Amino acid sequence: MPGPPCGSLLDYKTAKFSLTRNRRVGLLHRLLQLSALGYLLGWVLLMRKGYQERDAAPRVAMVTKVKGAAAAEAAGRRLWDAADLTWPPQGENVLFLVTNFIATIQQAQGTCPESPSVLDGMCTEDADCPMGNPVVHGNGIKTGKCLMFNATCSTCEIYGWCPVENGTLPRKLLLAETENFTLFIKNTVHFTKFNFSKCNALQTTDPSYFKTCTYDPIFNPSCPVFRVRDMVEAAGENFGDLALLGGSIRVLIEWNCDLDHAAAQCQPQYSFSLQDTRYNFRTASYYWGSQRQLYRNLLKLYGIRFEVSVHGQAGKFSIVPTAVSFGTSIAFFGAATMVCDLVLLYLDAKADLYWKEKFEEVRIGPHRREEVLKLIILDLIIFCPLVKTQFPRSGKNLVEQL
Repeated sequence: MPGPPCGSLLDYKTAKFSLTRNRRVGLLHRLLQLSALGYLLGWVLLMRKGYQERDAAPRVAMVTKVKGAAAAEAAGRRLWDAADLTWPPQGENVLFLVTNFIATIQQAQGTCPESPSVLDGMCTEDADCPMGNPVVHGNGIKTGKCLMFNATCSTCEIYGWCPVENGTLPRKLLLAETENFTLFIKNTVHFTKFNFSKCNALQTTDPSYFKTCTYDPIFNPSCPVFRVRDMVEAAGENFGDLALLGGSIRVLIEWNCDLDHAAAQCQPQYSFSLQDTRYNFRTASYYWGSQRQLYRNLLKLYGIRFEVSVHGQAGKFSIVPTAVSFGTSIAFFGAATMVCDLVLLYLDAKADLYWKEKFEEVRIGPHRREEVLKLIILDLIIFCPLVKTQFPRSGKNLVEQL
């Protein structure tokens, strides 16, 4: 018999509930429900705080200052303070502290033999030094002459700053006192979504507090003054080894603020990590000599580069994320039922029986009303305890009477 013109488009499907006394599937169902409940209470509410609205993009303001002094014997005894050893002089989120250096003093522009450490400057005759060619990785331009640098080797004559740069690194750290320098980091975060601001510095009226305190994660966590040696050791390095050739350290400031609690509990957490080793650059100071000759003192500076970065997030109770979190968890409860249905219909040994009991097509016509009524009463007798008490006899007799 051909079906209706619209096929199954106008069919209506309604749920049919069957009580299955299968202990294995029942245990699986309860375990899945407990897992969904544990996910809601443990992960969503306690760990992730899914009931809070969050702001993970705070506005950040930062000021850094370095304080300290050190004396060095190279290039004449000289006192170096924070103004001499810190780049840039205006504190930002990245700064460089000099810990060691190589000095080449009184350089003037002229001609001199290239350093033997430069491979392109080595020669045996003038033809090896074509005039006008720059020395690759060298210090000047070739003049066309090959000169004796010392008793063992010859190098090309160059036009540049002479004498050429000194490449001998001191065996002893020249600025060892820099380990006691202090770095002041003042950081303020503002969470615009909640109009909440917080500073890492202790709010105090004592003007000498920041001049005497030093950061300690247990005894003095509100003092943003860090000793350089402590920062290097917190990054897992030895100051003497790192300061000799330089390196880079990252300072991470993390704010995790729960605004459902008092503002005083919103405190930053500091962490230090080594980013790189061997960090240096060159700088020069120029002056005029007595014969109106331009001179310079060249310094190759080794030191520690500090990179300060700030991450933060704040959360506060809101009804919208709370509703979303509960809705997601309720969906997991529904998924538990779906998984158990799949086990019964596809994996259980009595899957064929469950298919017949779960899916049933009901056709209502002029001669089928009695059959539908019988099916409805039979379902009530089987699955409803109240009907069973009213009809103590088996449902079969009652259906036969209908």
